[in-house]
Amino acid sequence: MTDHGHTTHTAEDDLRNRDIRIYVNGEIVHRDAAKVSVYDAGFMLGDGMWEGMRLYNGTWAFFDEHMDRFFASCKAVSLDVGKTRQELLEALNATARANGMTTDVHCRLMLTRGIKDKPFQHPKLSTTGPTLVIILEHSKPVESLSSRGIRLATVPQVRGLPHAQDPKLNSHSKLNCIIACLQAEAADADEALMLDPHGFVNTTNACNFFIVRKGEVWTSTGDYCMNGVTRQKVIDLCRANGIPVFEKNYSLYETYGADEAFLTGTFGAQTPVASIDGKPIGTGERPVTARIRALYKELIRQHTGG
Repeated sequence: MTDHGHTTHTAEDDLRNRDIRIYVNGEIVHRDAAKVSVYDAGFMLGDGMWEGMRLYNGTWAFFDEHMDRFFASCKAVSLDVGKTRQELLEALNATARANGMTTDVHCRLMLTRGIKDKPFQHPKLSTTGPTLVIILEHSKPVESLSSRGIRLATVPQVRGLPHAQDPKLNSHSKLNCIIACLQAEAADADEALMLDPHGFVNTTNACNFFIVRKGEVWTSTGDYCMNGVTRQKVIDLCRANGIPVFEKNYSLYETYGADEAFLTGTFGAQTPVASIDGKPIGTGERPVTARIRALYKELIRQHTGG
């Protein structure tokens, strides 16, 4: 049976998280007191945007890039953030201080359209202004993510076309990915490998996906997936360090025959893939992945002064 505790977001257990303090609309309260209304548009309709970030040595890694995506997503759905980037940074730092957090911290920053006057869909029914929530947790990936890797299963659920719901939006509406998770679980895998509408390999339910073939790094075109900050940093690092990298269409045939495969995301950075649809990837040796992980770790050190 599937080890339900082993996913790309599996963290080491940290008892301190039972007493964290959470930012809710300007107040920082114990997690047991952190509440939003049942009339909130995020709860009722999944009407909101979010960002996942990490804190290293008192610095939010790639804060500007995350804010670029966050503000662009909010603009795309006419969601007024209600704060400047600097004000959001101050709220993040205040929440970190309230928790005594400085490093190995994961953040989920969430903004919804706010409380609705009536339990219906129209955005104009949200009249109170947005709801902003910041959850910070002490969070380090478990060692097995790097050593054992992730088992993926290709699932029928796809990332859709931009005119349906653009997968570039980091929205609260995650049902598409949740269905993919359920399908992967039914296939006795850790997570789902999702195809694009044309049948090419795209992304997983939670992370961006890369393969390595004969020293070349391949990832999807990016047209049908979340354009992750870590994804772009890996592409940039490859280009800067002489590693051939391609954003292209490729099939499951090419994926099954890859020498290496890995996932990228803010939490796990680069997580190796052990198998796809029960087929082991390569020999288990991962020299290109290891080099990229080292380059990324050094980039974080340079960016955060760690």
